[in-house]
Amino acid sequence: MKNYLILLALFLYSTSFSQEAGKKLPSYFGIQVRPLFPTSFIGSPETSLSKDGFNSKITQKMGYSFGGTVRIGLTKLIALETGLNFTERNFDLEMSVPDSNAYATNSMSFIEYDAPLNALFYVQLAESWYMNASIGFALTYKPTDVSVFNSPGGENTFTMYGIRGNKVGIDANANIGFEFRTKKKGFFYLGGSARVPFGPVFNLLAQYRWQGNKIQTVGEVDGSFLAIDFKYFFPNIKNKGPQFHEGPIE
Repeated sequence: MKNYLILLALFLYSTSFSQEAGKKLPSYFGIQVRPLFPTSFIGSPETSLSKDGFNSKITQKMGYSFGGTVRIGLTKLIALETGLNFTERNFDLEMSVPDSNAYATNSMSFIEYDAPLNALFYVQLAESWYMNASIGFALTYKPTDVSVFNSPGGENTFTMYGIRGNKVGIDANANIGFEFRTKKKGFFYLGGSARVPFGPVFNLLAQYRWQGNKIQTVGEVDGSFLAIDFKYFFPNIKNKGPQFHEGPIE
């Protein structure tokens, strides 16, 4: 927490420095697309549950995210970046009761919306090339629970539920990448990012029913991932014709 307080202080200092300098730095709007890759390097892509001979496993697979992003200049080499994104995580499911010769596989998707707030730092490598690094948080919203039903035969049924612990959550963000800037065609960015939720993305409830009986187990799904980031920022084009000038009231 101490590190984030230092970061917040840096934001405030940078903002006040820009205001004192009297220079209005430009802001940019862009779009981004990200394929998502689960990995054990920063999280746990698999969750396995077992009880009374009922086994179940959920494995996070490749997902995707896309949305709009806004970059707000604070100084020449520091900015804030925010936006709104849609994220879909995909999972493979396995369920089995070997003693009853009951097996099933399926898939599940879990969606959320997120609004990141990152501190972005530039390092200029050449006239048009920059390296970027950022760190921050993302406020997430999970609109709905999900469930998947399987009937492998007879009276045997399997059900998997993805249940939101909280509709709203917070993730930690980290990004690094490179961008090429042009005045007329905009900015082109390629980089990588990591997303680590502070809590489980959802709780997994696995259920097996047969002849009026029921076994169920509960676990937590991590949801962390690495991503490849593709971003494009539109160029700022001045309006043609007469421009508005601030009056004495301003």
